[in-house]
Amino acid sequence: MLFDIRGRRKHVVRVVYAILALLMGASLFLVVGPFNLGNLIGNSGTANTKFEQERAERIEKKLVREPNSETLLLALARARIASGGALAETNPETGQPLATAESIAEYDRAIEAWNRYLKQAKSPNPSAALVIAKTYFQLAEISGSLEEAETNVEKAAATQRIVAEARPNVGSLTTLAIYEYFANDFAAGDKATQQAAAKAPKAEAKEIKKQLAEYRARGKAFETQKKEFAQQEQKQGKEALKNPFGGLGSSTGTLGQ
Repeated sequence: MLFDIRGRRKHVVRVVYAILALLMGASLFLVVGPFNLGNLIGNSGTANTKFEQERAERIEKKLVREPNSETLLLALARARIASGGALAETNPETGQPLATAESIAEYDRAIEAWNRYLKQAKSPNPSAALVIAKTYFQLAEISGSLEEAETNVEKAAATQRIVAEARPNVGSLTTLAIYEYFANDFAAGDKATQQAAAKAPKAEAKEIKKQLAEYRARGKAFETQKKEFAQQEQKQGKEALKNPFGGLGSSTGTLGQ
């Protein structure tokens, strides 16, 4: 990733980088954390790219005839996410997927299919919502602007609420708490934390609260850094600060970490 970091712009890039680093850290927790959330969400990185893309194309052809089919729209969202996972590269140091422009495009198509599905569904599928919520959060990591990152985190939280309401367990509620904290809805995050602790065995409840308290602190740091960015924006003007990375999505992201 190459960008101009001279003068005041250097400070802006540093602030945005710090903000996105917090999101990346939270995503890493979701993959390898003590609640095995990565296993709940799943990883399609080993899927066959050509197969998944062809499957998505077949579903889209069927949707031409049945544009409001909930089943087809859900299948399309899943196929696009699987294709995005297959198109991701692998970090040789961590073994985790790295976003590519192609994989990001597939994730965007998955979100589009999901939004079409939501317009039709009275009771959204919680299993699909789980995957979509994670996708939103991954997209937040590699957003090209602070506003885009904020929007994606908020949508991740909103989508994860569907999961937690339908399946209120330790995994769904801890994930919700993290998303809510990074969306800076601390009251909602605290509520999800208490609910998760209540669902867990007594021996684990204290540890859950302790770990989620760390993510609450990260959410607070996220909030503080956003304010710092806003103050810097006021000083320098929106023109100078617009998309300081020139689009993180076109670089080597950290999708799925």
